Amino acid sequence: MPKTSKYIFITGGVLSSLGKGIASSSIGLLLKQRGLSVTVQKFDPYINVDPGTMNPYQHGEVYVTDDGAETDLDLGHYERYLDVSMSKANNATAGQVYNEVIQRERRGEYLGKTVQVIPHITDEIKRRMRAFDGVYDVIIIEVGGTVGDIESLPFLEACRQLHLDLGRGNSINVHLTYVPYIRSAGELKTKPTQHSVKTLMEFGIMPDVLLCRAEMKLGREIRSKIGLFCNVEERSVIEALDAETIYEVPQMFAKRELDAIVCEKLGIRAKALNLDTWTRFTNRIKHPREEVTIALIGKYIKYKDSYKSIGEALIHAGAINNARVNVRWVDSEILTEQTLASELDGIDGALVAPGFGSRGIEGKLAAIKWLRESGTPFFGICLGMQCAVIEIARNLAGMPQATSAEFRKNKFNVIDLMPDQQKVTNKGGTMRLGSYPCVLTNQRSKAFKAYKSATIDERHRHRYEFNNDFRAALEAAGLTVTGTSPDGRLVEIIELPSHPWFVGVQFHPELKSRAVTGHPLFISFVKASMAHRKSLSSRS
Repeated sequence: MPKTSKYIFITGGVLSSLGKGIASSSIGLLLKQRGLSVTVQKFDPYINVDPGTMNPYQHGEVYVTDDGAETDLDLGHYERYLDVSMSKANNATAGQVYNEVIQRERRGEYLGKTVQVIPHITDEIKRRMRAFDGVYDVIIIEVGGTVGDIESLPFLEACRQLHLDLGRGNSINVHLTYVPYIRSAGELKTKPTQHSVKTLMEFGIMPDVLLCRAEMKLGREIRSKIGLFCNVEERSVIEALDAETIYEVPQMFAKRELDAIVCEKLGIRAKALNLDTWTRFTNRIKHPREEVTIALIGKYIKYKDSYKSIGEALIHAGAINNARVNVRWVDSEILTEQTLASELDGIDGALVAPGFGSRGIEGKLAAIKWLRESGTPFFGICLGMQCAVIEIARNLAGMPQATSAEFRKNKFNVIDLMPDQQKVTNKGGTMRLGSYPCVLTNQRSKAFKAYKSATIDERHRHRYEFNNDFRAALEAAGLTVTGTSPDGRLVEIIELPSHPWFVGVQFHPELKSRAVTGHPLFISFVKASMAHRKSLSSRS
């Protein structure tokens, strides 16, 4: 007999960016640490089919799953906290929902009926919400946007209907809201929360738990007042304070017994909570023995969420190496040979970030040349790896016109589309998305020493590849190919053995970094940067 899944709907009110993704991930972690199987789904109300075509300044990074889905960055939080791999079924957008319903209507599947938001759109949303029904003990559903937004209405209605379908005791609503502190008055104000809950209740949804973002702890009097006006018991009104690190949020929720409250309301009997390993991890983040400064060189640095997973992977690797990673955000568009010294002065290592397009490329190339010549640890991801290939071709292999076909077509395209890609007319069809295997061909390489394995699987999101026509010339110039596809056709990892730590990868290792365990390449890179720092200190 299949298990009965319990559902937790997480909504947000008052304003956006309160942290529903962190709250969802934290609740999921607490329940997992009590022995329950958990998954999290994100429902985004925007009309885009996925965030793949959005400017990073609009939506942050595009998170890619093993099955090649381009998804919301909150799925990264889910994976990092729960240490499980998500899939395309864990993220749905209004664009996907409406597209599916319209396609069915065009195929005549509605038998001439008038297609409406209710029931057709809401039924499709509910179908997606029940994709994991019976597979997990608990399914957490995060609804994007803010209660009251027009575009969120069908999703809230679907939550209301599903709550009714599931029956009493099988689902709860957790509402994340905001309690501002007015400094001139010297007090916390509950009115925004009251209005947010009132709006939620107008849609037929009664909150069972309130998570109140606030700058300071809510006293019993405030919690009692919020509970009274919002029809929520005082014990279930929980402050969600700003934390020193987002990885401390589960512990803060545990102190207020949120996991016990959720289990009680859902009628779940679970084992006692154990956060010992997680606590040791967060303690290392907060109280490291050492520190290291790493430059993150990219063209989207004005909006840090554009490189969210990279930032988190550096935090994980820092904690594992017992070091605080101080990230210096460097705009590749302003980097020149003249500004390099000031922008990169004092760094212990540099990561050249992924991206698309020619903007900021010359700055990345100048930085890579400086890193190569100075012996400073270099880590290139996707486009960062391709830039390393171009820089080596220009300055070591005697090809000053070397470039990528993405930027300019010429006789020295060391990065290009593969022959089979060039036959594809649909541009999106040329993308390599999702998890692909990689064989590590050199046991003495930095990559092999990091992974300690000859075969790995990593996630990709790119179009252009290393051009094998130039492989022999580049290897003669000192570049070593240390990782390829199983058939040897696609270059996945390049290194410079003559350099202390110079590694470029075609894939996105940051997408598989997890809290507590990290990622082998990031751990090795941070360790090498720490060694470089000590080396410079000993010389001075």
